[in-house]
Amino acid sequence: MSSKSEAKNKGTFQPDSDVHITIDDQMKINKFANYNAKVEDLKEELKIRQNELKNLEEAGDEIELLDDDTQIPFLIGEVFMSHDLARTQELLVEAKEKKKQEIENIQKLSKDIQDKMGELKAHLYGRFGSNIYLENDE
Repeated sequence: MSSKSEAKNKGTFQPDSDVHITIDDQMKINKFANYNAKVEDLKEELKIRQNELKNLEEAGDEIELLDDDTQIPFLIGEVFMSHDLARTQELLVEAKEKKKQEIENIQKLSKDIQDKMGELKAHLYGRFGSNIYLENDE
């Protein structure tokens, strides 16, 4: 009978089987979780910025169809200012460059965080093996 009970226990999960989490390990797990949340936030922010850039590009295409003497309202801060076609195109170019820089900064920050996550992931998988799950379900 003891062999049956051993076989039965062999397939079940042993909650404290050779896995001891130190405070340092817990800090690394928490840091990984924080990085993961930050990357998700950056992905959302990146989508917003890319959509804003697309809107600016479409606005540039639309105003090219207008006459040169037409006054075009352009949002600066919280106020619309009317400008002629040439000035509005200049402002759009500046806004697009600024938006591209923001997108580039977000992508760089995301990559830096993902690199740090990779290092933590390697350490944690090395320490805990299959007893820890750090993968995104995307």
